[in-house]
Amino acid sequence: LYWRKHQSGRFTADDTSLSRNGNQYLRYYLVEAANLVRRHVPEYKEYYAKKFNEVPKHQYKRALVLTARKLVRLVDALLRKNQIYTPQRSVNT
Repeated sequence: LYWRKHQSGRFTADDTSLSRNGNQYLRYYLVEAANLVRRHVPEYKEYYAKKFNEVPKHQYKRALVLTARKLVRLVDALLRKNQIYTPQRSVNT
């Protein structure tokens, strides 16, 4: 879940494509899962908004894929530690 880099000298292309490495079905379902998680978990909603505002082109897709990458890191850590995900409670509730 990353974008290819196109560079020459000081020029860096903004309009690059998503890498096609790995299983295409797994990549699709991870991005779909990240889309649902960002709607329901405030931490991921804030992360998505931050990434959305960082890039000039293809904001939705790039922010969603970066959110999916963050979700993959969470799932990997939970599987390695053999833990169940428990979201943090906010102070206001």
